[in-house]
Amino acid sequence: MKTDIILCGVGGQGILSIATIIGEAAMKENLYIKQAEVHGMSQRGGDVQSNLRLSSDPINSDLIPLGGADVIISMEPMEALRYLPFLDKEGWIITSSTPFVNIPNYPEMETIEGDLAKVKNVIMFDIEKLAKDNGVPRSANVILLGAAQEALGIDYEKLEDAIRRVFGRKGDAVVDANIKALAIGRAEAKNK
Repeated sequence: MKTDIILCGVGGQGILSIATIIGEAAMKENLYIKQAEVHGMSQRGGDVQSNLRLSSDPINSDLIPLGGADVIISMEPMEALRYLPFLDKEGWIITSSTPFVNIPNYPEMETIEGDLAKVKNVIMFDIEKLAKDNGVPRSANVILLGAAQEALGIDYEKLEDAIRRVFGRKGDAVVDANIKALAIGRAEAKNK
């Protein structure tokens, strides 16, 4: 088993929380893990990206080569395009459809959608709206993780258990909200 994942978005969107949950679940699967994080100007809305490599065999490098990513999970649609050169031809993009316009020359959504339509495997939906409509406004990132579950190849129950461990110290309400968000994302992906 080998899964190379690029997690990307804008500072404050919860990318590193997704990485922590996936890493926790992978450890319980007895997988090897390598992670490399790039924090742009994350406190000022800059891009944040993490390479997360999972394997049943030892991993030599923590960086994913061009064309080597199995999954890109993006909290923001333009960020998904930024890392497109790293995506394997059979890879998956799971992304929010809601732009985070943090630069003056942000591309038109029609352009972004057109570029993403050229990719074989894409799941794109409004995670922010789903989070608000379902009473879990602070868990949009975990909705996206739920949508990516099948592409990641990690058992759903392992992700639930990882959420319990990662967020357990924050209390039952936070754990329950994130487990609910995971289920919402999983159901949304099945509808796409």
